[in-house]
Amino acid sequence: MSKESVTRVSADQISVRRRPSASIAVVGNPNSGKSTLFNRLTGMRQKTGNYPGVTVEKHVGVTHVGETSLELVDLPGMFALSAHSLEERIAADVVLGRIPDMDRPDGILAVVDSTHLYQGLYLVQQLMELDLPVMVALTMTDAAVSSGIHIDSDALALRLGGIKVCPVIATTGEGIDELKVALRGLIESDKPVVPEFWEELSTVSEELARELPATVPRFEIERALIDHDSALAQEVAGYLGDDGEERLKACRERLFGSDPPLANEARRRYTWVRGVMNDVQHAAPVIATWTSRFGQFLNRPIPGTIGLFVVMAIVFQAVFAWATPLMDTIDGATATLGTVVADNLPDGALASFITDGAIAGVGSVIVFLPQILILFLFIIVLEDSGYLARAAYLMDRTMRSVGLSGQSIIPMISSFACAVPGIMATRVIPSRRDRIATILAAPFMTCSARLPVYALLIAAFVPARSVGFMNLQGIVLFGLYMLGIVAGLATALMLRKTALHGPKPTFALMLPEFRRPNLRTVMMQLLGRAMIFLKRAGTVIFAVAVVVWALAYYPRSEEVHIASVASQERAAATLSGESLDAALVRIDNETAAAQLEQSWLGRAGKFVVPVFEPLGWDWKISAAVIASFPAREVVVAVLGTVYAVGDEADEATLTERLNSARHPDGTPVYSLPMVIGLLIFYACCLQCAATIAVIRRETNGWRWPIFAWTYMTTLGYLGALIAYQFGVS
Repeated sequence: MSKESVTRVSADQISVRRRPSASIAVVGNPNSGKSTLFNRLTGMRQKTGNYPGVTVEKHVGVTHVGETSLELVDLPGMFALSAHSLEERIAADVVLGRIPDMDRPDGILAVVDSTHLYQGLYLVQQLMELDLPVMVALTMTDAAVSSGIHIDSDALALRLGGIKVCPVIATTGEGIDELKVALRGLIESDKPVVPEFWEELSTVSEELARELPATVPRFEIERALIDHDSALAQEVAGYLGDDGEERLKACRERLFGSDPPLANEARRRYTWVRGVMNDVQHAAPVIATWTSRFGQFLNRPIPGTIGLFVVMAIVFQAVFAWATPLMDTIDGATATLGTVVADNLPDGALASFITDGAIAGVGSVIVFLPQILILFLFIIVLEDSGYLARAAYLMDRTMRSVGLSGQSIIPMISSFACAVPGIMATRVIPSRRDRIATILAAPFMTCSARLPVYALLIAAFVPARSVGFMNLQGIVLFGLYMLGIVAGLATALMLRKTALHGPKPTFALMLPEFRRPNLRTVMMQLLGRAMIFLKRAGTVIFAVAVVVWALAYYPRSEEVHIASVASQERAAATLSGESLDAALVRIDNETAAAQLEQSWLGRAGKFVVPVFEPLGWDWKISAAVIASFPAREVVVAVLGTVYAVGDEADEATLTERLNSARHPDGTPVYSLPMVIGLLIFYACCLQCAATIAVIRRETNGWRWPIFAWTYMTTLGYLGALIAYQFGVS
């Protein structure tokens, strides 16, 4: 019996809504149209969270069928219950009822791609053994018909023991109403009649069942026999007593002999699948279309590689260039809002906190959003169209040389624009070892946040002379990009041979047909990514930004303030017009520099000078580096404040101040060896709170973020030390 809750809509209207009466797991192969179907059934009535203890996202939605409400759980794509990746293991554990604090679903909606019935039926047969009501949604029936494939859904239902089979076209909504009606009757339907495909396995599992508690179902016993190294196998062995492992081993030898259990299972299941397909699927000769010819062309090594680089160039250009106007708009809006607030509040800590802390902190979060949205727009479109799988396939051999698989290429390239969306893109990697190695390599790629630092220092200290047909400044910038690539790949290789050592990544995937992405699904996924970033990463970034503001603002010096007021009064008494305005701006900048010097941030810069003195840094550079922890580009603004130039830190005035900066002994602070070392430091170190927050989010703990920050900062320090000491020797 469903529970009812009454919600008042207006003064004279009451809407009665029912809580979900049952939970249904939506299960299917990757690229089977499962998520598109889920979005079509639930619309905006869905929420995203995480499964307990892991970073795998949990998508839950509600669909209404008349007065009945059903909760749908969109599980990660899987090919079989024998899971290899974290996402597949979570999906298998959900349908097996092995997720802590989460009830087992009341039924299963198996989503099968009509164009790949062969793969889908393998999983469907396993799902029918789980002692749960099951029904099948045949997706992409239009694509199957255009490919000359005709499936008799009624005959398929009979071969599957009478379970309901509903053909649908999720992109257009055709067949959705019939599917909803079938979902409403799913919970009351009988358990499916499991087709017999392996008599010996049934016999052995029945024998073991007599010695096990009644709470252990047959399908768990069979999975324990087949998946010999799983947690389920260990659990069943424990029920059998001290010699449980030996008992199960003897049963496996009796069933499989010397053959691998999974291979033996696959042969028997696919024999059954072929028999079903012979009865229900009929393929007619079809003339090859231009899309099929184009797909075959792109599967070839040379054209495919060229096409991949073209696509990646477009993605890189889009994330790097197209996002700039939007990011500038956000920056401008943040600055305007800060100015409006500052003009309407009296000078003091409150005004500074709101403008420089809160508004600037929120702006530092939102400014990443255009890059994230553009990047994930491309990733979602490429994935839904079927191209992402081809890109991973083409780059697999190259990425294996550093211990990764082809699925790492998209996140690595994406990180050239920003490591935050690049790290979020590692969710396409099934292997946890590969995923973490890619996450820790991604921050080395030269992101857009490093460019303001590079532009300032290279323009100020690297001569603009030609070297052959190339410009020296361009060569240095290219060298910094290459340094990041080499450091990232070397890091991945080192990790895969040490802390993340394990078997070489297996990379088996089904190349889907090229399809037109569904706009509704793309936009819903895009909205979900944006909300995840703003809610989870944003809170950490904002908190760090506020902390840095406090360090730079407190304590305030009354002496500096009095001296500033006196200088302004003298200027007002002796000057007028533009000269007075310029003098007042200069006084404000000098006052800000003096306040920063005696603030906690300035004191911290002076305190750590002995640590960074071997790099040729003074307290001003040290303070700027500390302040740039939330975002690397902050260093330019801080240097502008420290050297009394103000916010226009990229103007020639700052360059002149940097060139004229001197150590107490009269030697220049910004010598070429020190500048090269500083560039290397920023090329290697992890000065980005957004990246650290996302690493913590994606790895579900602080272990890897702390390691990444320590490792990369140490690497940057050593690189700067070698460059400076070698240059001055």
